[in-house]
Amino acid sequence: LENLQPEIKELARRLRYEVSVRGKQLGWSEKVARSHFARNMRRLVTELYVRDNCHPFKATLLLWVQVPMWVCVSLALRNCSVGALGSAVQEQFSSGGALWFTDLTAPDSTWILPVSLGLVNLLVVEV
Repeated sequence: LENLQPEIKELARRLRYEVSVRGKQLGWSEKVARSHFARNMRRLVTELYVRDNCHPFKATLLLWVQVPMWVCVSLALRNCSVGALGSAVQEQFSSGGALWFTDLTAPDSTWILPVSLGLVNLLVVEV
């Protein structure tokens, strides 16, 4: 989308000129000229999106999948950690950690995991 902006600006400039010339020839009011410009500009931009296969909805598609997935995983982990699945699962979480986090039911007092997860997420977004 960002790569199309110079082309869209140039198309808008040319279309604005063509509409003003045509409007003067046919005696259009300013409101009619703006309407013709807006309609033709939408059509041209849509053609560019189709040509380059970069519709703006595609940028939000990941969000519509990722947010519900994140909510479901968060709720599942919360249910596991508070013992909603039974005491056997609770016991496994309290003794099944590794390295410095041996109890998966206790909060991380060092903040290593939350900070590293945030940094990795930022890295993924920036790359």
